[in-house]
Amino acid sequence: MSRVAQTYAEKCSVSENWKASSDPEFIDIDSDHKEPQLCSLYAADIYSNLRVAELARRSLPTFMETVQQDITQIMRGILVDWLVEVSEEYKLVPDTLYLTVHLIDWFLSQNYIDRHRLQLLGITCMLIASKYEEICSPHVEEFCFITDNTYTSMEVLKMETQVLNFFGFQIIAPTAKTFLRRFLRAAQASYRNPSYELKYLADYLAELTLVDYSFLKFLPSVIAASSVFLARWTLDRTNHPWSPTLEHYTSYKASDLKTTVLALQGLQLNTSGCPLNAIRMKYRQPKFKSVAALSSPKLLETLF
Repeated sequence: MSRVAQTYAEKCSVSENWKASSDPEFIDIDSDHKEPQLCSLYAADIYSNLRVAELARRSLPTFMETVQQDITQIMRGILVDWLVEVSEEYKLVPDTLYLTVHLIDWFLSQNYIDRHRLQLLGITCMLIASKYEEICSPHVEEFCFITDNTYTSMEVLKMETQVLNFFGFQIIAPTAKTFLRRFLRAAQASYRNPSYELKYLADYLAELTLVDYSFLKFLPSVIAASSVFLARWTLDRTNHPWSPTLEHYTSYKASDLKTTVLALQGLQLNTSGCPLNAIRMKYRQPKFKSVAALSSPKLLETLF
């Protein structure tokens, strides 16, 4: 190795050591380069780009008040709650559900729609999302069947053309699920064994926000980070739910998440009088460790 190359390598080594030693509690989750699916070499750049994309492809958080006149927040909630059941019926991956809801909100942000076509928009967006996320997506006829044949295949295909043309065929956008995977990896970096209960609880909390229109005002990355925060607090009150590793990889301090975490806890604890229970019933199943039955204690001011 030449002296110049050696000097450069030494400087890089010193720089990396300084980064690691600047906070002894920080854990580098991208240090494993043996697992190609983790994309360790590119992960930081990928998520930096996703943080930009979530701003560029954000749905209008006030479209019900400014664009829509014939549908309401309750109607949207009923639609999303039903789509959760559809995704379970057809065993779709979570990313399909998240992308479906995003496409619905993105379309409604700039397109007026009558209430009798809202369900048509819902199954059309799920059809589009399935084609992107699933290995074998359900057929058009299956989506018509699940609506009790309220709509014909031609109506769905016509709506699909309208939606795709509006999006300019650029349908991909980062969702809370996109960020949740990386944030959970950072949260579990110090664990000896992976905590499936933490994963399922964070998934459950993030999924609850899909039904609630008011959470559109929060960025997907903020929802993902807040879900991890509240999940850790629910499962373990002996340690602070945030850590230097989480702060580094989410780019959020605990104080940045206070408003969202409080809103999320309100959603978690609102178990009575809520008719939209598809997500709660889903996560009460033993395969998800019945995390929907858990409740979190009062959040302390000192946490933020």
